[in-house]
Amino acid sequence: MLKKTLACTIALSALLATGVAMADTKDKKIALSNNYAGNSWRQAMLKSWDKVTKPAVEAGIVAAADPFTTSENQVTEQAAQIQNLILQGYNAIVINAASPDALNGVVKQACDAGIVVVSFDGIVTEPCAWRIAVDFEKMGASEVEYLAKKMPDGGNLLEIRGLAGVFVDDAISKGINETVAKNPQFKIVGSVHGDWAQEVAQKAVAGILPSLPEVKAVVTQGGDGYGAAQAFAAAGRPTPTIIMGNRQDELQWWKEQKDKNGYETMSVSIAPGVSTLAFWVAQMILDGKDVPKDLTVPFLRIDQDTLEANLATTEKGGVANVEYTAEDAAKVVAGK
Repeated sequence: MLKKTLACTIALSALLATGVAMADTKDKKIALSNNYAGNSWRQAMLKSWDKVTKPAVEAGIVAAADPFTTSENQVTEQAAQIQNLILQGYNAIVINAASPDALNGVVKQACDAGIVVVSFDGIVTEPCAWRIAVDFEKMGASEVEYLAKKMPDGGNLLEIRGLAGVFVDDAISKGINETVAKNPQFKIVGSVHGDWAQEVAQKAVAGILPSLPEVKAVVTQGGDGYGAAQAFAAAGRPTPTIIMGNRQDELQWWKEQKDKNGYETMSVSIAPGVSTLAFWVAQMILDGKDVPKDLTVPFLRIDQDTLEANLATTEKGGVANVEYTAEDAAKVVAGK
């Protein structure tokens, strides 16, 4: 009991040090509605949520911060989940959405019930909600821009996409394809969906490789780089330049290849800890703060000279990450 009281006191002191106001949100309940948990990024996102929100609840900043994940990536299932959260009396719902627009009806129902809705990563377009996202199109474009500098003569590209039908997948792919169009020395000769999961990506790449000519590079969305490397190795084909997605197994493989033969690439993804930013934004709104409807956070990029440092701080099976404090959230809201 003494240990728990001490932990709560330490958590409270740390949170108060960031300037969080308790009085107006200590009786407020926040829920996380997550549409998918089938890859390491989503698992890291949920872990970050717990890591930051549990001390906030223990310290009395909010009354609850409960995470909920649907069993399938289905809009209808997530809509039903959100309707249940409305009925359960949550004051704010933080959403990683299965669709940018298909959930707008139930999001509007939540807003009409006086519930604050903050979407992140997979954002929603309903005007009453708040949105936190990286510029996913720019993220996709950065991959091709890197390749254009690395291999000015160009070559054939294989594109590994994410989860079909999700806003993030469409946005990253759009950035990749539009930048390829500006760099005609490159040609996308194949495209598969890897669902942001290594095993799925490996199987999908293995299935398409026999039909492809020489591939100079693989553009990805995260969670698929190591699977792609395994597929090329199993097929006995030369390893192309594979853009990585900040997963620990990808970074470890990259380091091994770098040490062995000087292999060069880059890695980019949104930090899973963006869920913690969404939590603090919801808390700020409930506390009466003025928060812009649309917030943009930078993506996390790892280059050849920062590989070892990032790998050292990324837990086995995890994702390179950044978690946010209340003070960080206040800076993002203020545009700093």
